[in-house]
Amino acid sequence: MGADQVLITDTEGRVENIVTVSEAGEAVQYFPGILSPGFINCHCHLELSHLKNVVPPHTGLIDFLCDVVTKRGFPQEIIQDAITKADQEMYDKGIVAVGDISNTADTVAVKAKSKIRYYNFIEVLGFTDDKAEENITAFNNVLQEYHKLLPAKNSVLTPHAPYSISTKTFGLINESTDGRLISIHNQESPAEDELYKNGGGEFLRLFKQFGMDQSPFTVTGKSSLRSYLPMFNRKQTILLIHNTYIPEEDILFAKEYAAQNGIHTYYCLCVRANLYIENRKPPVHLFLKHNCPLVLGTDSYSSNWELSIAKEIESVMNMTCLDDLSIEEKITTVYKMATINGARALRMDDELGSFDKGKKPGIVNVFFPGNAKRIL
Repeated sequence: MGADQVLITDTEGRVENIVTVSEAGEAVQYFPGILSPGFINCHCHLELSHLKNVVPPHTGLIDFLCDVVTKRGFPQEIIQDAITKADQEMYDKGIVAVGDISNTADTVAVKAKSKIRYYNFIEVLGFTDDKAEENITAFNNVLQEYHKLLPAKNSVLTPHAPYSISTKTFGLINESTDGRLISIHNQESPAEDELYKNGGGEFLRLFKQFGMDQSPFTVTGKSSLRSYLPMFNRKQTILLIHNTYIPEEDILFAKEYAAQNGIHTYYCLCVRANLYIENRKPPVHLFLKHNCPLVLGTDSYSSNWELSIAKEIESVMNMTCLDDLSIEEKITTVYKMATINGARALRMDDELGSFDKGKKPGIVNVFFPGNAKRIL
């Protein structure tokens, strides 16, 4: 919206029109800064909200994962209280929809009452083929808990990461997700590629936490993305999360594979989480160079200081790779990541993501860089 435009909605926030100031008449409300459609947080772990300030920053991915595995056990009342507060915090800061990772059913009750729309990725972990069917059954049981209180179309089994899913487990997830939206943590550490290229590296420390003395994965001699992406062939939409260390040749590989196999890919940037864990930013310039659809996520309170898409917007806007863009181009590019791109990725763009007539996208006032407040 331009400075000379007025957004007109009904009392519930459904968009009726956008007109000029001269056409709007009286009783116009003015807000400093930017009016935006509600934000879409494409990657969060709401169930880990109780880990705020528990896991130290800048440890690197392997130590971070070891901390989450060993420190996530808290009394259920503390977990539920943190989930409730984090859900309300996201709502107050203008987030209208969340793609949320769930290993448990801990968040179901809060989501059933929430004003936020959730797409639930029931995240499967399964390191070995011999336990593949047993693991899928266990996570299907979690999925059924979501189906009891939430729309079935908005909950799906999804793989955790290339370093935690066996070949057979990938196959079972592929078979059960025909045409669905799924997600996967992708190339968050250089150790992921090392694991598939030669079977060694830092992930061996994580495997020891689970009682494994060596890598359970087949050495392919390829990057992790080139090793697992061909396991999906059911016209899924795949949300690739983090991508902190993805090289340009893998971006091109993914683009070509998707085009040839009816797969759709989105790349989710969680810049502040990447800084929290690895103190590194993803290669946004490469995604823009190759016209990759980008969305934003906060990750969890185990890996971020706030669950704020406004803060993620600020972080991307400050990246030097955008310095060649004008301020108007920057705003357009980054706000699309936070709104319409995210709504399309989560398949909620019929209602959310833009101020198109008839939509009820929520209205957010970004009144200072990194600070936003929900208006409606």
